[in-house]
Amino acid sequence: MKLFTSSAIALAAALSSVPATAQYGYTPPPQTPPTVPALNEKAPEQASQGPALKISKEALKAIVELQKTVLANDFANVAAKAQAALAVAKTNEDRYAIAQLQLKAAVAAKDDNAAIAATDAIAATNYIPANKVADLYSGIGVNFYNAKRFDEAASAFQKAANLAPQDPKPYEMLSETRNSQGRSAEAATALQKAMQLSQSAGRKPEESILKRAVSLAYDAKSPNAVPLARQWVAAYPSPTSWRNSIAIYRNMTHPDIEGALDLLRLLNAAGALTQPGDYELYATGAAQQGNYVEALAVLNQGLSAKHIDAANPEFRDLISGLKAKPQATESDLVEAVKSAPRASALIGIGDRYYGLGNYSKAAEAYRAALAKPGANADIANLHIGMALARTGDKAGAAAALNKVGGSLSEIAKFWLIYVQSPA
Repeated sequence: MKLFTSSAIALAAALSSVPATAQYGYTPPPQTPPTVPALNEKAPEQASQGPALKISKEALKAIVELQKTVLANDFANVAAKAQAALAVAKTNEDRYAIAQLQLKAAVAAKDDNAAIAATDAIAATNYIPANKVADLYSGIGVNFYNAKRFDEAASAFQKAANLAPQDPKPYEMLSETRNSQGRSAEAATALQKAMQLSQSAGRKPEESILKRAVSLAYDAKSPNAVPLARQWVAAYPSPTSWRNSIAIYRNMTHPDIEGALDLLRLLNAAGALTQPGDYELYATGAAQQGNYVEALAVLNQGLSAKHIDAANPEFRDLISGLKAKPQATESDLVEAVKSAPRASALIGIGDRYYGLGNYSKAAEAYRAALAKPGANADIANLHIGMALARTGDKAGAAAALNKVGGSLSEIAKFWLIYVQSPA
């Protein structure tokens, strides 16, 4: 299936391109390349009356002959007529007019190689703005892409990018071309360049572009996939972006059960815990840590939201087993704090408060753990930030999360996005 379509427009081979939906899809706006006024023997006189090209007297006759050949679709003689015109050309306007007529003939003949050569000639004249020439290269690149001539397409898009270095669109098309060549890492790099250009211009990249960049980086097994996933969810927070971004992180880093639990807690906080497999992992992970209250609570939540089925044997047995376990109450936890000498024990008590939904008490327990000798500051600060985030204390949560170091800092970065997201 073609990703791009193109069509020739009147006179000077104005080209347009509209990429069709790719994996995540995007549709650049139509491009509007320049046009050239008709040439005739009165062109010098007309130049003073309007925007017509001012053709030199020495080249006028030869250019008019070239124009007649092009309009007659006498493609076999275009090259000779163009060479004759170039031999007598005196000005950039002469050479520009010749190149535009060559481009018109190339488009009419559907000769993309000739179109590239003509556009190279147009570019060499420096007669029209570089971004207009870039539009022409992009349009020809589209034709090459649709013909599966990916090397030529990439070359054309790169020329467009060089001429319009602030325009993200050529890089978007170059990315699709590299991906079609199986060069996913280069595709991801090109798309990241497109996003950087959008951001430099003060524009947020379109979500479709961000998702495409994430997909390409992930397919290439690039470490950039994780920061790109975070960029996606930060720019466009939704259950879908949260779920997929965290899934990418989990798939690429394989966190331990505690790390996975903290990410699943984040999914729950963001309203993105919807998959039965995630509910099962959340419940079994919490149960492995003896946090039966949180395990049962999250399963009851899934049942209420109809995300899991109570008739499913796995969930039926899991729920039954959890109900048979001792369920800590807040009064139990008050007593446990009094006799908890170690930081790790206080972290566990904080987790149980968290599972009960008492996030303020959870934060207190985590802070008490942080004050103990030998405390793991990264774990304590991460959990303090998580608990404060759930209370709505964004400033306190951000302060704690920004203190998290080591491998847990990557999880803290996801929680920071949640804290900084609009309510």
